[in-house]
Amino acid sequence: MFESGRVQCRDKTAGDGAVGQSVTSPQSCSVVGCAGCSVPSANSDWIPTGFFLFVWLQSDYNMARFGNILLWSLMAAVILSVDTRPNMKLNTQSSSGLRSDCVGNLMRLSLDKALAVGNELEVQAVNGTQHIVLTPRSAAQCGYSMESDPWGNTRIYSSLLGCYVDNKGDRIFNVGLRLRIYSSQSGVVSHDVAQTCSYTQWASKAILCDRNYMEVSGFIADAGAKGPAQDVKEGNNLPDASGAAHGIWKLTFYTPEPVAMVPREAEQAGYGLMLTSTRLVVRSPYNTAEATSEEVGGVPMEVIRVSAYYQTPHGLNVVNMAAACPTGGVLFINDVISWHVPRRMTPLVDGSFEVLELHMGINGKRLDRSQMVTRGYTLSTTHQHIVIEIPVGSPDGHFKSHAPDYQYHITYSVEPMLEVLWRTTGTQDDTRYKVLFPITTPLMPQLPHFQENTVPEARVFTVVLGTFLHDVVLKNITFSTGVLTVEEGNARGFTIQEHRYKNGTKGYSLSVPFDSDVVLKKNPELLVTTYFLPLAFGFVILPEETPFAHKVELQASLKDVVLPTTTGTCDQKHFYITVKYGSQGNNFQAMVGYRHLNPEMAEEYKFQENGTHFSLVLPYDAADTAFELMKTDSLRARVDLLLLDHINNWVLADLYLSCTFPFTTTTCYPNGTMTATAVKVQSVAQLVPSRLTLKDQSCKPVFSDDRFALFSFSVDSCGTTRTFFDHYILYENEIGLYYNDKKGLYYNRGVANTSPIDPPYRQTISCYYVVNETQTFAVGSKQRLYEPKADISSGQLMVQIRLAQDSSYQLFYQAEDYPVVKYLRQPLYFEVELIESTDPNLELIVEKCWATLDEDRTSVPSWDIIVDGCENPDDIYLTVFHPVVSDSRVLFPSHIKRFSMNMFTFTKDQAVLKDEIYVHCDAVICDTTSRADGLCRGQCVQPTRQSNARPYEQKGAKRTRRGTNSTRQRQISSGPVELTSG
Repeated sequence: MFESGRVQCRDKTAGDGAVGQSVTSPQSCSVVGCAGCSVPSANSDWIPTGFFLFVWLQSDYNMARFGNILLWSLMAAVILSVDTRPNMKLNTQSSSGLRSDCVGNLMRLSLDKALAVGNELEVQAVNGTQHIVLTPRSAAQCGYSMESDPWGNTRIYSSLLGCYVDNKGDRIFNVGLRLRIYSSQSGVVSHDVAQTCSYTQWASKAILCDRNYMEVSGFIADAGAKGPAQDVKEGNNLPDASGAAHGIWKLTFYTPEPVAMVPREAEQAGYGLMLTSTRLVVRSPYNTAEATSEEVGGVPMEVIRVSAYYQTPHGLNVVNMAAACPTGGVLFINDVISWHVPRRMTPLVDGSFEVLELHMGINGKRLDRSQMVTRGYTLSTTHQHIVIEIPVGSPDGHFKSHAPDYQYHITYSVEPMLEVLWRTTGTQDDTRYKVLFPITTPLMPQLPHFQENTVPEARVFTVVLGTFLHDVVLKNITFSTGVLTVEEGNARGFTIQEHRYKNGTKGYSLSVPFDSDVVLKKNPELLVTTYFLPLAFGFVILPEETPFAHKVELQASLKDVVLPTTTGTCDQKHFYITVKYGSQGNNFQAMVGYRHLNPEMAEEYKFQENGTHFSLVLPYDAADTAFELMKTDSLRARVDLLLLDHINNWVLADLYLSCTFPFTTTTCYPNGTMTATAVKVQSVAQLVPSRLTLKDQSCKPVFSDDRFALFSFSVDSCGTTRTFFDHYILYENEIGLYYNDKKGLYYNRGVANTSPIDPPYRQTISCYYVVNETQTFAVGSKQRLYEPKADISSGQLMVQIRLAQDSSYQLFYQAEDYPVVKYLRQPLYFEVELIESTDPNLELIVEKCWATLDEDRTSVPSWDIIVDGCENPDDIYLTVFHPVVSDSRVLFPSHIKRFSMNMFTFTKDQAVLKDEIYVHCDAVICDTTSRADGLCRGQCVQPTRQSNARPYEQKGAKRTRRGTNSTRQRQISSGPVELTSG
C-alpha cells in the first residue's frame, strides 16, 4: 500500500549488527567492519583497547555502471589508533561545535560540520575508566546510532538503556562518549562528552525504533511485587554461571516457530540483553533471522517476538515482549511528505486500548503545537493510521543535489519522530512507543532556469543560470573553441560570477562580448549579423564531486554590417581599382569579369593588400575586361567587379568602370596596302572573329584570336571600292558576317543563330590617298547570261502563346502573374501568335495542343486539347476556336489563332494528382501562296479527318512532326494554371 520510506544499511560481513542510516533509494550504505567478532556485554571484562570505529563519508562513484548516482556510505573499519595529541575535556555547553542534550529516553550529541568535514571520526563509549570503540555491530547491539548529512553535520544517539550507560535506578543516567577526530593536517583531536539525563516516564513496556536497531524493555517485579512477570513452576534446571551472566536464563523467539537461545547465543546473533533494577531489555538489529516482516494496516513493519526467562531469588520468571517498527508507510503528494503509522499495532496490542499521549518530534525531540504550526507540520489520526505531514523544504530537513544520467535532481531528507502512549483497556499496563524515522524523497528533476539579459546594442551576451543548492559549484564552461575554467574565463575578459540568494540557493551569471572568438556569427540578411553563443556549463556536486552539465544557446541580432566600398579610375592603358573593407574585413569573394579572383589573376593584375584595402591594376585589353564600343580612333572598354558573400552569394558591392582608350583600327600604307583590326564587342557576344571576312568572302583574317581579327590586303583586292574626289581617292571595304552562308559557320557551333533579330556585325574601313597623277581608262560592259535569283534558305520566325484574362483578348497575364488561379471548368482563353513578321502571305496553324502536370512537354500523364488542327472530339468539354479580326493591335489576322477550353485537373482513383496544369502547342507556319495538302489547307478544314486523340494517355512516345516544303513548325508552352476550390 505504501512506498518504502526507509532502507536499513546492513554490514554484510559483520552480521546483523551494523550501524546504518535510513535512506531512500537511490542512496545506499556500505559498511566494512569487524566480521564475526563478539561484542561484550556491560559486565564483560573484555575491552578491545587499541582499536576504534573509523567513520567517514564516502562517494561510491562509478560513472560507467551506476550513471553517476551518488551513493552516500557510512563506513566503519577497525584500524590501529595512534594518539598524537592530548585529550580535550568538553562539557555539554561547549561552543566548539559539540552540543549534547536529553530527548526522552535518548541522549543526543550533535557535531557541527566544522569538526567533521574532511576528517575521520572515531566514537568510543566511556564505561567508567574504560573506552570501548563502537563498531557498527556493537553500536546496534548496545543502543547507539549515528546520522550524518553529506556535509558532515552529525548526530549521535544513545539509548538510556544502552550497554555502557551508568544507570542509577532507572532514573538517572550518565552517558559518556569520547570522540577522536583524525585529520591529515593536525593529527588526532579528542573530545570527551559527558551528559546526565533524568528520565522517569517509563511505561510497563517501552519500544524504541531507531535507525539501526529495535529496542523493547519491560517492567519486572521483584520478589514482593506484582507485575507482568510470571513464575515458572516447571522443573527446569537452573542455568549455570555462564548461562546466567545477565540474570537471564534463556530467550525464545517466535518466527512464528519457537527458537530458543541462551544469552551467549543471542549475543553472538547480534542481540543486546540487559537486566536493570526494574526492567528487562532486549535489543535487536534489523533483518535478523528471528525477525518477521508483516503488513499492519497496509504499512510494512519488522516484528520481533520474544519470551525472556530470567532468574530471581525465588525462581525463574518469564516476560513476553514484542517490538514492531515500520519500514515503510511514506507517501509523497504535492510537495508534502505523508508518513502513515498503524493506529492499532496488532503485533503489540491484543484487545482494546486507549491512546493517552500522542506526540510528534524532529530528530528525536518533541515539538509543541505552536512549533508544529509555525513549521507547517500536522499530526492527525484516521480510522487506521496516525498521519504526520511535513512540507518538503521545511527547515528541520535538508536538500541534497544529485546528478543521475548527468541531469540535475534534488532530494529532501528529514527525520520525524512519533511517540505514542497507550493503555490496554481494563488494565494498568501501558506501552510507550517511539519511532525515529529518517525519510528521503525520491529524486526530483530540477531543470536549471536561465534568464537572458542581453542588450544587443551593448554588444555583450549576459545570462543568469540557476537556481542551485549550495552544494553545487560551477567548475568550467565549454565554449565553441574549448573548455575554460571559471578562473580562465575571467582572465579572458569574460565575467563569471556566483550569486547567493536569501533562501540559501545560488545562481551564476556570465557575460561575453560579441567580438570574442568564442562567439559564432552569420548574416541572415545583408546588413544584419546574428551572433550565437553555444554554452555548456559544467558543474560538480560537493562533497562527492559528481559532475553534470547544462547546455544553453544564446542568440542576438544586430543591424551592424558596414559594407565594403569600391572606387576606380583609368589612364591611357589601364584600369585602377581600389576596394575598402567593411566591418567584416575581407570576408568576401571578389569576381573580376566572370571569374573569381584567384592567385594567378592577383599576380597578373598587381594585387596589393594592407589590411583595410586592396587594389588591382588591369590593362584595358585584359582577358577579364569587356569591349563596349569601337570607333576608328578609340575603344571603349569596361571592367566589372563584384564582391560576393561567399555563403549567401549576396552582392556586397559592385563596380562597373567604363573608360575610352586610344585605339587605331585602320592603317593605310603608301604602297597601297591596308591593315584593319576588327574587335569583338559585347553586343555580338557570340561572334567568332576568325569567321569575319571582307566583302570578298575569300579574304579572311591574317591573324585572329577570341577577341581580335587582323586583315591585311591591297586596295585593289577583296572587293574594295574606290571613289574619286577632286584631290583624293577614297578606298572602302567592309568587315562583316554574311547570313547567306548555308553552312552556318559564322557563329559558335552549338549556339543558336538568332539572326536577323541579333544585330549584324558590320565594320567599314577606308583609306584616303591624295591624287598626284591622272590617267584615262576605257570601260566596257556585256549582257548577263542569266537573271539573278534568290536561293531558298532558312531563317527564324517566332511564335508565342499567351493566356488572356477574358474573351475580349485585350488583356493578357504576364510572367509575374503565374501561376494563374482558376476554378474548375472556368474558361481559359489562349492566343497563339506569329510575331515580328510582316509577311501577309504567311498563316499560323495550330497543329496540336495538350495539357500536362509538369512543365516538361513530354511528361505523362497528358490530355489532348487540339488534335490535327481541330478540337479533341473525345473531350466532353470541346475546345472552341474564336475568330480573329483586324484592329489596332492585329494587323494580320492570319498570324493569330485563338481558342478556349475549360479548366480541369488530372485525377487517379477519384483523387486529384496535382492542382495545376501546363498547356503545350505545336504550330505550323504556312505560305498561303503555295498551300499544300494537310494542315496548310487551314485551321480545322479536314472533313474526312479521323481523330488521333489519345485521352488521358501515358504519352511516352515522341510526337511525330509533319514537314512540307511550305511549312515551318514551332513549339510553344504556357502555364502553370492552378486549380482553386474557392
